[in-house]
Amino acid sequence: MAPPGPPRKPPRRSLDRIDRQLLARLQQDGRAAVSQLAREVHLTVTPTLERVRHLEAQGYIEGYFARLDPRRLGLALLAYVEVSLDRTTPDAFERFRQVVLAHDEVMECHMVAGGFDYLLKVRVTDMESYRRFLGDRIAAVRGVQQTHTYFVMEEVKSTHRIIVSE
Repeated sequence: MAPPGPPRKPPRRSLDRIDRQLLARLQQDGRAAVSQLAREVHLTVTPTLERVRHLEAQGYIEGYFARLDPRRLGLALLAYVEVSLDRTTPDAFERFRQVVLAHDEVMECHMVAGGFDYLLKVRVTDMESYRRFLGDRIAAVRGVQQTHTYFVMEEVKSTHRIIVSE
């Protein structure tokens, strides 16, 4: 008897119009009641719930969350930070990755192609806390050669929504 492996995802099927409507609607309001979703997509509750569960199991829906106001929580300073490493080796990438994952101030981290290696989105309380974060956490990482910081003066658009084509 073979040892049990990781749980298997149900077979993937292509998304139809109703699946796409559900995804778009759940992006707007992840707390929408299944009965409301069912009315909006013109199905009964049971098939609507089955579709949502299938979309979750297939990984189309990664989770549900509440969008918080960072300013009300005292996290008014938003910055984007370009980070250049002195070498692009697997060890340097992994070392930097581990540091970034360990700090909640970093909201996003993207390895990019171009004139630098990483782009960070960082949110902190004020300039003093940013300076400490940059000096003690990011610049102190072995292999970080240079950083450039851009402070956000105004958030013109900030969304979590992904285009769900019909």
